Amino acid sequence: MKFVSGLAAMLTAAVLATPGVAQDYPERAVEFIVPWSPGGGSDTLMRLVSANIEPHLGVEMPIINMPGVGGTVGLREASRRTADGYTISQVHEGLLMATLTGLTELTWDSFEPIALMTASPQFLIAQPTENYANFEEFVEYAKAHPNELTMGVTLGGLPHLFAAMIEQSYDLKFKYVGYEGTGERVRAIVGGNLDVAIGDVASSIEFSKNGDLVFLAAGSGDRHPALPDVPTFREKGQDLLLTVTRGIVMPKGAPAAARDAMEAALQKLSQDATYVEQTNNVGSQVTFMGQDEYRSYLSNLNDTVKSLAEVIIQ
Repeated sequence: MKFVSGLAAMLTAAVLATPGVAQDYPERAVEFIVPWSPGGGSDTLMRLVSANIEPHLGVEMPIINMPGVGGTVGLREASRRTADGYTISQVHEGLLMATLTGLTELTWDSFEPIALMTASPQFLIAQPTENYANFEEFVEYAKAHPNELTMGVTLGGLPHLFAAMIEQSYDLKFKYVGYEGTGERVRAIVGGNLDVAIGDVASSIEFSKNGDLVFLAAGSGDRHPALPDVPTFREKGQDLLLTVTRGIVMPKGAPAAARDAMEAALQKLSQDATYVEQTNNVGSQVTFMGQDEYRSYLSNLNDTVKSLAEVIIQ
């Protein structure tokens, strides 16, 4: 009996000492790899998570921007990190597009989905010009000048899909220009180097207030409260819903204890009045789903994106 008892104690100690088994998680800061450039929608919204999570998680969550190749460089790095719960990253529909277009072999199932956090409607934004002052004039001008207007997208990514859907719906032809993230596209418009792009409130509204860009149409079901004067595509004759949902993932094989603790902290954050207000103020909505629901959501979303991806896969 003493031998069995001693053996059990040794095995228990060995398990507790095994790397990857979370004890009293978290005991140190959790690194947050954001696979996009500073200034874009993902960066803005994930910085709000980072800035507000400590009271709920107990540790800091420093942001590491790691852009490149349609968001896949940072995700590849995240997938290679030790699966101990101390690295997280962010995914949205762009990863599903990158997988389907062959940009990466990574899939949403290459990670452990932890929680969906936000949903953000996308907009058609433009450089101020005398050629068109509203969406109707834009469509008229674009039809009269096929392949002339430069459209900023992440080539092969979700913005490319959204732009192609606009193009197809209104019988337009754009000249596509590739940019890594929303922040880069917005800066190109503000700098006068791009005609139109797919953008969001988080990255664009301050420039709009300054008169450096204009919102032409919204991809939301109803007019956005932050931009009540901007019509929806639905109002303009096409049933287009252009939305980006952003969620948190861990490297594959992360311990259940770490996943559960992070999920619980993110759920508490989703109910934090300050965080909710800040998220709303940058034009997004807090839309929480836990691990199981988020995994199911990603699986179903993958089927939907796969059907839509044919728009840009030639």
